[in-house]
Amino acid sequence: MREATCSCGRLRIACDGEPDIVSLCHCLDCQRRTGSAFGVQAWFAEDRVSLPNGEIERHTRVADSGGSVHYGFCRSCGSTVFWRADKQPGKIAVAVGAFADPTFPAPARSIWERRQHPWTKRIEDLAAKHAD
Repeated sequence: MREATCSCGRLRIACDGEPDIVSLCHCLDCQRRTGSAFGVQAWFAEDRVSLPNGEIERHTRVADSGGSVHYGFCRSCGSTVFWRADKQPGKIAVAVGAFADPTFPAPARSIWERRQHPWTKRIEDLAAKHAD
């Protein structure tokens, strides 16, 4: 069982088992949502994710792909913890950072690369030069 939480810890969800896939998205909406150059999400079958009742704020937007994406975020701190995409029925995406687990499986897929920041292709080189 894996637990994902928002920044303040009030919104917690549980995910049973390993994700079906972990993906890295470079779309502009993921950049805006995360405040970073990309978003990383773990996709689980809906029946393997336990969501709390009443603690979730919701937001829906139309994605670049044309389908709607429905976000669940903490009403206190504003952290996006999970979402559903119309184009992925029966699945829930969970923000990988919400697991706060450096051993979480790496992304197996990268999407919307035409929006990718060129410097992100050098992340491994940057990390080697600025290690802890």
